[in-house]
Amino acid sequence: MTGGTTPNAIRGAGPSGVSIEAADLTRRFGSFVAVDRVSFQVGAGEVFGFLGANGAGKTTAIRMLTGLLAPSGGRARVAGHDVYTESEAIKRSIGYMSQRFSLYEDLTVWENVRLYGGIYDLPSREIRARADQMLSRLGLEHARSQQVRALPLGWRQKLALSVALLHRPRIVFLDEPTSGVDPVTRRQFWELIYETAAAGTTVLVSTHYMDEAEYCDRISIMVAGRIGALGTPKELKERFAVPSIDELFVRLARPSSNGAPPQTPPRSLAGPPASRSALSQRDPERDRGTKDEKS
Repeated sequence: MTGGTTPNAIRGAGPSGVSIEAADLTRRFGSFVAVDRVSFQVGAGEVFGFLGANGAGKTTAIRMLTGLLAPSGGRARVAGHDVYTESEAIKRSIGYMSQRFSLYEDLTVWENVRLYGGIYDLPSREIRARADQMLSRLGLEHARSQQVRALPLGWRQKLALSVALLHRPRIVFLDEPTSGVDPVTRRQFWELIYETAAAGTTVLVSTHYMDEAEYCDRISIMVAGRIGALGTPKELKERFAVPSIDELFVRLARPSSNGAPPQTPPRSLAGPPASRSALSQRDPERDRGTKDEKS
């Protein structure tokens, strides 16, 4: 990241260039602090990795950012909307895919598409046109009338992502989208993520596969409700002198000798990255080789 880079330099950015902004975002459940003064920004068209062990607070943070849970303190804006007062506007501006399969398995592929298109008030003609385009791109024209449960898991996951993008949201949240799928399907799924970001949609993806973290523009690692590290994979490996994000994750997750939580990352790493498209600085052949080796 270069000094002096403004958010407007990000490809596809709007007037502020920031799709998601959180400042001291906090959530308490009684005396328990699940998310503790979290601050970060995500730029338009950025692939942002949200990492953390179970119980680290990332799911709670995502629920606040998607308008499903009110914060206890701090502030946040998603797609320009305030999480306190404009939660319904946030829901209309985002797509969401949960770690559990998010389509109705007893409905056909077409029925699922029609249902979700109707939820977002798309005209019937537009739903049909987008469905045709989507199924053609996925190679699923033949499965239009099949029940979703009859599709292989990998195809279901790719369909779920495509349906989450049906209304063309500015931001899509993906909660561990590749859990349980094979390495080849994971690679194909990430190619869809790259295409989504290249089209200008911001992607916030949570994952427990540390090799996938390497494919993000930037990542954050949550530990005990706080952000223990935030930056590009290259920056973090250099700053913490580790060979991989996996080793960094283990180091941060392990309690320090004095029991103190990890330090908040420098403010210079809290904003969007320097100008780049979602694909411009990725080497697909290198990435694919790395994925195959690690998978």
